[in-house]
Amino acid sequence: MVIDVILGLQWGDEGKGKIVDYLATQYDVVARFQGGPNAGHTLKFDGQKFVLHTVPSGIFRKELINLIGNGVVIDPITLRRELGGLREAGVEYADRLLVAKKAHLIVPTHRYLDAASETAKGHAKIGSTLKGIGPTYMDKTGRNGLRVGDILLEEFQERYNTLKQKHLGLLAALPNIDFDLETEEKKWFEALDSLRSLKMVDGEYFINQQLAEGKRVLAEGAQGSMLDIDFGTYPFVTSSNTVTAGVCNGLGVAPKNIGEVIGITKAYCTRVGSGPFPTELFDEDGEFLRKEGQEFGATTGRPRRCGWIDLPQLKYTIMLNGVTQLVITKIDVLNKFEKIKAATKYRYDGQVTDRLPYDLCGVPVEPLYKSYPGWKQALDGVMDYDDLPVNAKAYLATLEHHLGVPITMVSTGPERKSLILKGVEATV
Repeated sequence: MVIDVILGLQWGDEGKGKIVDYLATQYDVVARFQGGPNAGHTLKFDGQKFVLHTVPSGIFRKELINLIGNGVVIDPITLRRELGGLREAGVEYADRLLVAKKAHLIVPTHRYLDAASETAKGHAKIGSTLKGIGPTYMDKTGRNGLRVGDILLEEFQERYNTLKQKHLGLLAALPNIDFDLETEEKKWFEALDSLRSLKMVDGEYFINQQLAEGKRVLAEGAQGSMLDIDFGTYPFVTSSNTVTAGVCNGLGVAPKNIGEVIGITKAYCTRVGSGPFPTELFDEDGEFLRKEGQEFGATTGRPRRCGWIDLPQLKYTIMLNGVTQLVITKIDVLNKFEKIKAATKYRYDGQVTDRLPYDLCGVPVEPLYKSYPGWKQALDGVMDYDDLPVNAKAYLATLEHHLGVPITMVSTGPERKSLILKGVEATV
């Protein structure tokens, strides 16, 4: 069997959690392959709202195995809070939530470093979520990190103290900030009990054994492709590989085992934090998108920057990921627009192109727009693609034409049931 992949094609917040939850019925295993508690995957069903930061979005489907892969960085405090929320919701996860031993741990001084480093940058802040993600990945590549499997070792406390002292040395050169390290350490060590209660596995052997046994595996990405450490809008990026290639390192699977790649994009575009955003709107349309789409970060609560959909940007991430299917989310946010715009080309350096410049941060880019008529009606209750308003179908057809990838799903609202299938069979 092969492993299918689902990931975001923009700057995150595309609605991956809902789509993973829907698709999970077709799989035996859902595995997170990168990122950490800076992710916020929101799911709404049965009148309840859930936000997952570390736990894979397949956890609400009974009998489904969920793996936190080795490419994920884990904050035990955040994980304990998530597990408590699952228990309160009556979700039995003990036998279905596995953790790769090689996943790295976020320690309190990682968050301390994150906040102090961001403060030191002043106006050059990158918009970190201050969850300790960057410093943790830095220790991972610097070969100083602590991993999940280490908490089972007799010398774990000694390893922790060594890493802590290294961090305190670094902090001495950074601005002094308010951070109660003693209290955070106490919470962190208490939270390790929740982590120890989960089944720890050699993730790479587990996933490959599942594939060898013919089990269907879905790899779940966090953040978005434009935040990839190599191919995103550097330096305003996350610290991991958010594209399909990250599945191989983040779960321990060979490239030949990658199957379908399902890319998710909003019908417009958003971004949280600093960094370039060519189609960002600073007018009433941008404010309307923010209010209508309830565009506030699930993890940070920060208002998201909003703009029209960016087709050159999407063509770029579709190319990087090898996308085979497109999912369009939040099309209902456009219901009230008389006209809808899409950037189809860029103008920069005296040329018109659909390619992104090497440094989107340093090159002034002018997006060139085309306008499309809106449909001016609600999509509540529309369950069949053919029943969508004519102008909505025309807009989606335009996206397919420009992007060269078939649209297989269209989300018309936050609820689990608000999903239209196009060319695929319903399983919910």
